[in-house]
Amino acid sequence: MAAHLDLFDEVLASDGTRNLRGAEKAAALVARFGERGFDYAGDSPVDLPVWRQARHAVLVGVPVAVADRARAGSTVVAEFPHADGRWAAVARLLRPHQFVKNLIVLVPLITSHQITQPAMLQRGLLAFLAFCFCASGVYVCNDLIDVDSDRRHATKRRRPLASGDVPLTWAAPLGGILLTGGVALSWLLSPMFAGVALLYLVAATAYSWRLKRMVLVDVFVLAGLYTLRLVAGHVATGVEFSSWLLAFSMFIFLSLALVKRFQELRLRPATAGRVSGRGYLAADLNLLTPLGAASGYISVLVLALYVNSDKVRLLYSHPTLLLLICPLMLYWISRVWLVAHRGEMRDDPVAFALRDRASYVVGLLALLVVWLAT
Repeated sequence: MAAHLDLFDEVLASDGTRNLRGAEKAAALVARFGERGFDYAGDSPVDLPVWRQARHAVLVGVPVAVADRARAGSTVVAEFPHADGRWAAVARLLRPHQFVKNLIVLVPLITSHQITQPAMLQRGLLAFLAFCFCASGVYVCNDLIDVDSDRRHATKRRRPLASGDVPLTWAAPLGGILLTGGVALSWLLSPMFAGVALLYLVAATAYSWRLKRMVLVDVFVLAGLYTLRLVAGHVATGVEFSSWLLAFSMFIFLSLALVKRFQELRLRPATAGRVSGRGYLAADLNLLTPLGAASGYISVLVLALYVNSDKVRLLYSHPTLLLLICPLMLYWISRVWLVAHRGEMRDDPVAFALRDRASYVVGLLALLVVWLAT
């Protein structure tokens, strides 16, 4: 092709023996031009090693997750994203990848071993659907409130409302429909569940308007929103509340909330020591790590104590085997914080876990342990 077009000075390519892609391509370019001696345009996750060695990186049609990793490890000077259609942009506005958080409402059914009962599962799935409507409605309203600050943010400027992919005039009606639908589904389950859903909406709205700008209050509210999903699962299904489960959830969700805040603050410019849009100082980042890691480790301690409780002996034939979940959790929590420190995580640890192979391996091993214990 180069010979036919007569446009290129030089060609580097695979030769049938050496596959010139990824790290091999990076090594060949460094050998030819020197480290930081070339610019590189790529369109694939396999190009990440090349971008790290390049002087300038150009991203062409790569997924958002790959773009975030590229920006963390190289100097990106231009991006050419795929243009979404209007309805695809609306779907992104609803953040369906965040729906996995609402699966927390099913946790009481799983821990009580009642997930296989059709009537209970139906109520749990209806609760999940109601929270998906409520959460998407909150996301739409939150993006509408934050549209000006999102447009000044390094990554959030690509959100559908901030980028103009979805008209601002669509946001309020769409958010209203979603919130109304969520409350209506909640009322079908029970007035008490509807009350929990309304409490979630009030807390989430207060967080969007004010609380997310208050130091430490923001992460405690985020952790509380996770725990409210767990409470909603108990209320929807009628499963007896477990103090062990609630204690575990408070600590693990606080750790995840601190990861989210740590990663977000790392990407924000600090002016005179204060991080724009938050009450934190740039120096506070060094404190969030021990706070988050300690909270995560305490959740594992709660899990270890739960294994020795009388209630576990009624549910499991070999409850001591459940202790094997503790090192798995310790590894996963440590890995999450390690990845966050390296700048290789998006601002949401849940989104990270959904694309992280190690998280899937840990989850499968934990399920195997539970099956053996049962």
